[in-house]
Amino acid sequence: MAVHIETGTMQAPKKHTSKVINHLGLVSTMCDKLKIVSAIDQVIKQDQEKRLVSVGQAVKAMIINGLGFAQRALYLTPLFFQDKPVERLIGEGIQAEHLNDDTLGRALDEIYEYGPSELFTQCAIQIANTLNLNPRYGHLDSTSLHVDGEYNSNEEEQDGVIRITKGYSRDHRPDLNQLVLQLICERQSGIPLLMESISGNKSDKDSFRETIKSHIGQLKTDFGMEYIIADSALYVAETLKEMKDFWWISRVPETINLAHDIIDSVAAELMINTKEQAFCSLGAVYGDVKQHWVVVYSPEAYSRATKSVNKKVLATSESEVKKFEYLCKQGFACEADAQQALIKFEKELQSTLLINTKIVSLPHFNGKGRPAKDRKPDSYSYHIDGCMASQLQYRNSLLQRKSCFILATNQLDNEALTPEAMIAAYKDQQKVERGFRFLKDPLFMASTLFLKSPKRIMALMMVMTLCLAVYAALELSIRKVLRDSNELFPNQKGKLIANPTARWVFQFFTGIHVVVVDCMNEVVLGLNEYHLLLLRLLG
Repeated sequence: MAVHIETGTMQAPKKHTSKVINHLGLVSTMCDKLKIVSAIDQVIKQDQEKRLVSVGQAVKAMIINGLGFAQRALYLTPLFFQDKPVERLIGEGIQAEHLNDDTLGRALDEIYEYGPSELFTQCAIQIANTLNLNPRYGHLDSTSLHVDGEYNSNEEEQDGVIRITKGYSRDHRPDLNQLVLQLICERQSGIPLLMESISGNKSDKDSFRETIKSHIGQLKTDFGMEYIIADSALYVAETLKEMKDFWWISRVPETINLAHDIIDSVAAELMINTKEQAFCSLGAVYGDVKQHWVVVYSPEAYSRATKSVNKKVLATSESEVKKFEYLCKQGFACEADAQQALIKFEKELQSTLLINTKIVSLPHFNGKGRPAKDRKPDSYSYHIDGCMASQLQYRNSLLQRKSCFILATNQLDNEALTPEAMIAAYKDQQKVERGFRFLKDPLFMASTLFLKSPKRIMALMMVMTLCLAVYAALELSIRKVLRDSNELFPNQKGKLIANPTARWVFQFFTGIHVVVVDCMNEVVLGLNEYHLLLLRLLG
């Protein structure tokens, strides 16, 4: 049998590589749309020819890492990008190994030297202009982030450097050192417009006043902001005087006696129908500032308060009953002493009241055995006797104060700011709180706060806030294009909706890969009809 053998040149097998992209393409493209990289690189001086990764690109890499929810520490960024299409996400010529600890650390140092808050404001202006935001309202709030380690907690505070130390912990970790992050966010989507890193032992009352004093002019000029909205920490006489040329809305603290008296006088009428919100308006003066107050009854607050108030009243009543039983067992030397003790005890009662009280004398005989019938007592002891009843007024008063709150503003024109608009604006304060929950997510960057330098932590706070801005901008854009095009997107249960969260969209984009064929042609795998729909709508 003859065998025919052909000769010729053997071709090398084609090389295929696969990279995971998932939702990171959305994040990268939103960073590009918001021009974050160029905004940073334009203001931070750097020799672009001598560095592979610019400060702006390093920040973009940290944003993608943070929004990758991979729970990786910052120095493990190269590992995070090892299986990602880095050039597609960050920039041409950049590889995963270029995004190492030294590169990111130097970028954080340069951000600190420029000023984290100032740099963020530059980016925020760019973001607001790109998204056509008109932030009439700004929501001011703060939160604490705890860290491990001593840092500079035992040192004197230096100018321009926060002190990471113990303070009032919103995370219920008073044993750990902390820093405070303060944000002013716009109302529509919760996108931050201003951020400040603050020492861990600073109170909101002081830091709010300093922020208002330093940035109120900038907020008006750069963003056209008209109103600052905050919780009761803003409502301090000294702070209110600082804002005489700026409108504000704040919750009146419950510790002010006038607030208690007003709620007690109007709550019963507001709560006639406990299932419907009600309010009433009145004028007031506090800190020499004329104000418009709105007393608001909230059915949601009433529902929450009912359980907590009943629990508190029951505990208080049981405690007062036990104290009265103990008092009744005591013997007094004379009736006057017993009467005085009874009056003092009655003044201390809150949830109960005494009825049918009297002073009873008990005879005492010296010696052993039963005394004779006609024998006079050697002495008397005097005891308190009576009954206790629940005091409903105490419960009702507590329930009213927990179900109602007072909003105040220095805008006295009811047509410019109606009570309804004032209430709605204050309720949107929860968007800032939602942003804080996002920043504290264990899957986010908060677990990377182990950097040795407080300066780098201040810079990282700016990057983390940028992550929140990109996330909120992406969610705003997704909902807008769905609404404008009258399209829907499936939620976790498969129901079609028009307002998905960005977090769910990120999860929905899991399993998307970029395959490079023969080192040249790129093919994206794993896209379904809803992926394609959203990508098309977002452009």
